[in-house]
Amino acid sequence: MGLDLSSWMLIAFIIFLVLSIWKIYAFLPNKQLQDDDTTKESQNELIKLMLKVIKQNGGDIDAKNLYIKMTEDEDFDSEHFWRFNHNRLNQLLNIYYSQNNGISSIKDIYKSI
Repeated sequence: MGLDLSSWMLIAFIIFLVLSIWKIYAFLPNKQLQDDDTTKESQNELIKLMLKVIKQNGGDIDAKNLYIKMTEDEDFDSEHFWRFNHNRLNQLLNIYYSQNNGISSIKDIYKSI
């Protein structure tokens, strides 16, 4: 009893479907990268560093100087936070403002520390 052409085509389709799904799965990231700075722990680490720099330099620091001081700090890991830029600092400030009521500027952060 032999298989007709449509059965062979169905078998080939299923085999190639399984192979293509496996190829897609093989290239998807399965584990967290070592330099991933988008995790909650990395965000908290950057916020702690931001608070430390604000405390050291007083409340009269703007976002540009805050960024420079943070990147120059000894606790700043430039290999881990290689994507850190002004936009990321602004996002951290906005996250901190939203988590703490009554704080809307760097000077307010300094007063609350």
